[in-house]
Amino acid sequence: MRLSNIKERAMQGVFFLTALASIAAVVLICIFLFYNGVPAMAEIGFFNFIGGTEWAPTNVPASYGIFTMIIGSIYVTAGAVVIGVPIGILTAVFLARFCPKPLYKVIKPATELLAGIPSIVYGFFGLMVIVPFIRDNFGGDGTSLLAASIVLGIMILPTIIGVSESAIRAVPENYYEGALALGATRERSVFKTMLPAAKSGILAGVVLGIGRAIGETMAVILIAGNQVQIPTSLTDGVRTLTANIVLEMGYSTGLHRQALIATGVVLFVFILIITLSMQAIKSRSEKNG
Repeated sequence: MRLSNIKERAMQGVFFLTALASIAAVVLICIFLFYNGVPAMAEIGFFNFIGGTEWAPTNVPASYGIFTMIIGSIYVTAGAVVIGVPIGILTAVFLARFCPKPLYKVIKPATELLAGIPSIVYGFFGLMVIVPFIRDNFGGDGTSLLAASIVLGIMILPTIIGVSESAIRAVPENYYEGALALGATRERSVFKTMLPAAKSGILAGVVLGIGRAIGETMAVILIAGNQVQIPTSLTDGVRTLTANIVLEMGYSTGLHRQALIATGVVLFVFILIITLSMQAIKSRSEKNG
């Protein structure tokens, strides 16, 4: 009896240490980002850094404005959400409620395989297939906001599909059966009863997808054009925050490097705002529901 208690306490200690390790990793990342990034913002000027439209670190004097890249990141992420979220949720509904078992055995592994494809491969696919298609049919040189949005929309699909399908399957079956008993059709029962009941899990999948889209780098570098400008059309090139960090970190020094780290702080705050906003929406909907 005493031996089993010792084993139980030992495992509790192991679990506690692993939880502490996860928390410590987040804390260390936050300390690194803010310790190196906030002084750069103070030296450049917060509003000059966030609201400046010129990024020219090699000029004399240098300019470190990231507003154009903030807009570029928002546009690319919004485009990916517009493409990926409806397709992902509808695919999850099909897999969870309508897909025949033989077909499920084919589609489910295929969607999971999408998650394992390296981002650089997505970038090559976009560069060789999507970029020429846009160039031939919509004009421009093809590397554009539209190309980046399409590729990122594909990349976030496995996350949204997997989490949303699990959320739909977790809804008790009597919700569906009750809707049918009241005279609803099969489709109406799923979309009016099952989906609202699974909205918390679906929202979590959407948040994870947004995080994947806003943080993606390699694929975006290959197909977005990387021009430091605010795009005025879908075929214009764009540079995102993550792409700017990767493109310039290798040769940056001094304030230039600190400004790139401060860009990471902005990304971190973006993700935090998105997560807190989604949590607030979720809490409000649960309270009203």
